[in-house]
Parts: sequence; structure tokens; C-alpha cells
Amino acid sequence: MKTVSLSGSLRANVGKTDANALRAKGLVPCVIYGGKEQTHFYADHRAFKEIIYTPDTNLVSIELEGGKNFKAVLQEAQFHKINDRLIHADFLEVSEDKPVTVHIPVKAIGQAEGVKDGGKMSVKMRKLKVKGLISKLPARIELNVEKLTIGKAISVGDIKIDGLTILHPKNISVITVNVTRAVVEETPTAVATTAATPAATATPAATTDAKAADTKTPPAKK
Repeated sequence: MKTVSLSGSLRANVGKTDANALRAKGLVPCVIYGGKEQTHFYADHRAFKEIIYTPDTNLVSIELEGGKNFKAVLQEAQFHKINDRLIHADFLEVSEDKPVTVHIPVKAIGQAEGVKDGGKMSVKMRKLKVKGLISKLPARIELNVEKLTIGKAISVGDIKIDGLTILHPKNISVITVNVTRAVVEETPTAVATTAATPAATATPAATTDAKAADTKTPPAKK
């Protein structure tokens, strides 16, 4: 897991009024919990580029004024309902010897056989909730889908990562390859064509028999 840095300042006051004043200045109110006590601070919204606006989960090294340092992972980010701007961030303090629970993004690797055959691949779970030591946490969970055929899926139970426990039921599908309408419609068309062939072949035979009947020599007159 990659480590990114975040610098901030301790909050003198904690409350809605103070938080709104910080946001008006382009600052983001934050909190760190999970350790001995909660620590409230704020940071410039531009400093969250590699923390929020990234597909990976990163370890965050937080440095606050007064020489306070924390190792943490982002637990929750809140955004403004209208302009989608970051308005609050929660961090969980971590240590090397204590398991932590985080959400890790999923990435499909390769092209599935089922897609080559006309199927459609779907990532059902964009992130997986996992538990493990910080040293074992990957930035992303990469799943090779090359052997995935139409109608098949990679489930939680199929994923094995050393040192990690995936906190979802084993039967839940993570990535699937489903049959598409084009593939479904192709089979009935082929069947209809095959079924029509015998009927087309039988018609000339029936016509020949009819002509043969018309050309028979009439019985002699007595």
C-alpha cells in the first residue's frame, strides 16, 4: 500500500459554526479516531488529491502542528450535496501490530473469454471490505478474469489473499460475465434456418410425384 502525506492544523474550536467558517476558506474539517483519543484538525482541500480522488486505497501519514504525527486510513468522506465538494473527512488511526478494517477497490485484469464470445462483463462489487494488518493491505485487489466464460463469476470465496480476511459472504459475486441479447437471439435464428431446410427439400419431391401421376397412360377403351 502506498503512503501519502497530509499536513494540517489542530482545530481550536469544534462545532458547526467553526466547521462552516473553515469550509468558506477552502479548508476541510477532519477527525482522527481509533487511538487513545480523537483528534480534530483541518487541511487544505487541495491536499486530498491522492487520498480521495484516486482509485486506490492509500496509507496516510498525517503531520499536524506541534509535532503530532499519525498513520491512518480514510474511513469516510462527506461531500456537499450540490457542488460535490469535500466537506469532511474521517480517518482511522492504525498501528503495525493491530488489524484494521478498510475497503479496498477491485480491478479486473485481462479480457474474459466470455467477452470474446459476445458476453458482457460486470463488476458487481467495486470495493471489498477486508481486515488485516496494515503491512498486508494492498492498494487494490486485482482479479484475473481471462478464463471467465459466459455465465460464470468470481465470487468472494474464490479470492485468496495472504494475511487478509474478506468480510463478505463467500457466495456473493464480485465479477460476472453475463449472456447478452445478441448472443441469445443468435441461437433461435440458427435453429429456425435448420428447421426450414427439410420443408424446402420436400416441396420439389411432392411436385415431381404429382407430375408423375398426371403423365400415367390412361386405361384402354373397351
